[in-house]
Amino acid sequence: MSERKSPYEAIGGIDKVDELVDRFYDLMALESGLVELRAMHPPDLSDSREKLKFFLTGWMGGPDVYSPKYGHPMLRARHLPFKIGIKERNQWLVCMYKAMEDCGITGEVATQLEEAFLKTADWMRNQPN
Repeated sequence: MSERKSPYEAIGGIDKVDELVDRFYDLMALESGLVELRAMHPPDLSDSREKLKFFLTGWMGGPDVYSPKYGHPMLRARHLPFKIGIKERNQWLVCMYKAMEDCGITGEVATQLEEAFLKTADWMRNQPN
């Protein structure tokens, strides 16, 4: 019986996480329909890129590289200063789903990640609409 791979392993590990996050932030900066999402981030996205790469690595089942450097993720608490409603949630999801597609993350692992991203992004909402 074979062991089921984590999403981290299934997509190709750290190199694919790095590619995914870089594409995510590149799309955010390029797509006019994501201006509200981009406005929530600092002009220099270097720290944002690193934090998301580190977080997603552990979140997808890879090594915990986020917590030793930044402490517990506390996602909701860290995002409370930002207005996150349905529009912002959907912009984040559109950006991430497009980045996954552009990076060749498809099939069962893509479906699994899309469902997990939707659940997490919806949980991050702090506005009713």
